[in-house]
Amino acid sequence: MTELPPLRDVIARHGLSASKALGQNFLFDAQLLARIARIPGDLAGAEVLEVGPGPGGLTRALLQAGANVTAIERDRRCIPALDELSFAFPGQLSVIEGDALAIDPRPLFKGKPHIAANLPYNVGTALLVGWLSAEWFPWWQSLTLMFQREVADRIVAAPGTDAYGRLAVLAQWRSVPRIAMPVHRSAFTPPPKVMSAVVHIVPKEAPEGVDLRRLEALTAAAFGQRRKMLRQSLRSLPGALEALEAEGIDATRRAETVSVAEFVAVARRLS
Repeated sequence: MTELPPLRDVIARHGLSASKALGQNFLFDAQLLARIARIPGDLAGAEVLEVGPGPGGLTRALLQAGANVTAIERDRRCIPALDELSFAFPGQLSVIEGDALAIDPRPLFKGKPHIAANLPYNVGTALLVGWLSAEWFPWWQSLTLMFQREVADRIVAAPGTDAYGRLAVLAQWRSVPRIAMPVHRSAFTPPPKVMSAVVHIVPKEAPEGVDLRRLEALTAAAFGQRRKMLRQSLRSLPGALEALEAEGIDATRRAETVSVAEFVAVARRLS
């Protein structure tokens, strides 16, 4: 394994500090980072997309696991530190300076990459929704992503819980998400005000006959007024109440009690 200087030394040498405006929180614990890099499975020779590598903590762990990493970083202060990793792991790391929300990464890969990231908190959900809204099967193999614990709970939430909502349905109707590990706030520099968790998401077959846009419209209406009965919240969506009746779903129920499978069944009729 390539010997590298401690990440704290690299950050000090380059005068780096976490940018609040970019939602950055750095991870220094090499053992913790190695555990995160193991979550997708064997990465020897695998393609990996990393978003927001910062000074390269997780990048190191992915490279040491044998991955070929393409990293997208918008903070140009971090580029020299990442260039050092490119030198230490010849041919394994490609760094692209830019905004991940504005870059289409698909042409950058020969096959289907894993995506792994300690996502900046201010863009994490937007990136996830984009990846989950891809054509199915998607262009990626798996997602291993750090989120605020509250967001992680929303992704894996079950019906009947406060965290259950549109994000849970979007994540679960054609993929399998799980919380792979919690991460204490004290692991970060600077420590955020909230706890975090790593979520691992693997795609599965999409149910047939369901249009994503119909499902999104259905869940937007249902959860937009989540305390109201479905007969009220879905009244403005053409055909929704008839689809509920056809599926035998009581219109006096509320959105948080409706399972992912039930939402899919209604969306299929609307599609």
